[in-house]
Amino acid sequence: MERWFEKRRKDKVLEISYRQMTLALDTVNDLDRALKAVFTGDKEGAKTIIERLFSVEEEIDYLRRTVFEELTRGILPPRDREDIMHLVKRLDQMADFVKDSARSILILLDHEIPSDILRNFLDMASNLSKCALTLKESLRLLTESPEKAREMSIKVEEEENKIDKHHIKIKSMLLKCGDKISPSILLILKDLADYMENAADSCADVGDYIRVLTVTK
Repeated sequence: MERWFEKRRKDKVLEISYRQMTLALDTVNDLDRALKAVFTGDKEGAKTIIERLFSVEEEIDYLRRTVFEELTRGILPPRDREDIMHLVKRLDQMADFVKDSARSILILLDHEIPSDILRNFLDMASNLSKCALTLKESLRLLTESPEKAREMSIKVEEEENKIDKHHIKIKSMLLKCGDKISPSILLILKDLADYMENAADSCADVGDYIRVLTVTK
């Protein structure tokens, strides 16, 4: 009976961990949808999407705390504990960057942003969604097929490289628009680009860790 309870608790930790990771990655889709709403002029729609994103972020934080509490009970081997904690922490950080991006969008809602700049943010968000979706699939395959998980993790890095290029392009555009946009708005736009790029970097870091895990398995 004791072993049965131990197994149930292990399953619970793994289940909660996976839900935290997938929810964190799903916030990227909401960020993408919010930017699309802004681009089409649907400010209220963007606000609704962002409010939902903030609500999901609270659940992600709750799940992270729950996972850490369960892991402190020592029901998993030290190496497994370390792996789960690393993945959960990094994806929690990624979700924080997405939340910061959403906050920047909220601030920008009442200001006119040149359409060419917004379009480039849309492209960046689209690639970020692909990056997160690819990482989500890599995580799903980690226990089923380590080799395929590794292949998907390499694709995560490829998507992250595309986001880096968008990041550089947007910053270059912002420099050229210094006489058309107020300095305060330029700063928020720069922050938005940085937050999105940091979210992509977090995805790439998790992808790197998955490659390490697939080598050691």
